[in-house]
Amino acid sequence: MSRLVVVGSQWGDEGKGKITDYLAQKADIVCRYQGGNNAGHTIMFDGKKFALQSIPSGIFNPHIINVIANGVVLNPKSMLEELKMLEDKGITDYQLRISDRASVIMPYHIMLDGAMEELKGANKIGTTKKGIGPCYSDKTSRIGIRVGDLLDADFFASRLKEALMIKNLELKMYGLEQLDFDSIYNEYLEYGKKLSSFVCDTSELLNQAIKEDKKILFEGAQGVMLCIEHGTFPYVTSSSPCAASVPLNTGIAPKYVDNVLGICKAYTTRVGSGPFPTEIAGDLAHTIRERGHEYGTVTKRPRRVGWLDGVVLKHAVKVSGVNNWSLMLFDVLTGIDELKICTGYKLNGKEIDYMPGTLSEFEKCEPIYITLPGFNEDITHVRSYEELPQNAKNYIKKIEEITGVDVAMFSVGPDRLQTIIIKEVF
Repeated sequence: MSRLVVVGSQWGDEGKGKITDYLAQKADIVCRYQGGNNAGHTIMFDGKKFALQSIPSGIFNPHIINVIANGVVLNPKSMLEELKMLEDKGITDYQLRISDRASVIMPYHIMLDGAMEELKGANKIGTTKKGIGPCYSDKTSRIGIRVGDLLDADFFASRLKEALMIKNLELKMYGLEQLDFDSIYNEYLEYGKKLSSFVCDTSELLNQAIKEDKKILFEGAQGVMLCIEHGTFPYVTSSSPCAASVPLNTGIAPKYVDNVLGICKAYTTRVGSGPFPTEIAGDLAHTIRERGHEYGTVTKRPRRVGWLDGVVLKHAVKVSGVNNWSLMLFDVLTGIDELKICTGYKLNGKEIDYMPGTLSEFEKCEPIYITLPGFNEDITHVRSYEELPQNAKNYIKKIEEITGVDVAMFSVGPDRLQTIIIKEVF
């Protein structure tokens, strides 16, 4: 079990950062394999709070190599700002490697992201307007710019001229200002110089580490329900957070992925538009939102709140090969008299236990619930499974029963010490 993938199993914001930070203490390498600076995670330890967006969670340990792999889209300006934030908080001793194959988010990506979102009006996706989608689009269209390109002045110039020829036409179509080659070229060439000491072939690095049987922790952004392939399309992100994308996005063979840890909240949240079968409203939703601090790390947007959806979790098991669960924010449910878990959907008068592939059908799904008695005991000081009240144990057992996957750990607060291990996974 030397290579572990940490996967969000819902719509993101499950608490992956905390668990990755916790498990990273056992790792030689922590590798971010997809996404960009559109989704952050918050890590707390030693009474300090850190909001990371692109940098892997192992950055706080000087002995860990932190890798930003080829599947990531990188905003170099944001990356440098993040490094400056760490420096200002006294984090200066770290190891960071950035793939020379990672795609670069350019100014026109951010402009086009916002313009496209506004054009959709009521049908907007709810993107963070950070340029992630347009950057991935350019990658697929083969006009994207890679991190390694920034280190070769002449080659970067030719790539940027080609891209701007197309992108300025798109900007003009949206009624936006066209961009000047010289200013972008000089700005991003400078970014390349500042980041050059971190840039390398990370596929070579990872494969060498595998030969040496190093412990590698792979972390993604967002969650399975936001996967471009298997999520609630089109209300998804522009890449795949699933464990299946790790080999392609890092340059290692599929056989080297040993284990997948699914991160799930004890309830469900999602940010932005799109169907959400178990969504709840009113005072209870407000209570859960405030207790769980359910506001976006990057956007500060309030998250939509719902009951735990077992169908969503089973979908994550199916498409991402989840071997074990890490149950997050369990303490937030304290004091709620009755706890509901969705075990299936009713669609067109029939009961189903899977997620439909089309948005039109998923929007029609009505949740089928089971109800469990809640618990009133304060569990924030619990340090073992045995210390949990019986109703809390019953909740965990029901998740295992519904999904067929064991809960290997659970969290009862933001601190590292509030992560309780039932069985070791790494």
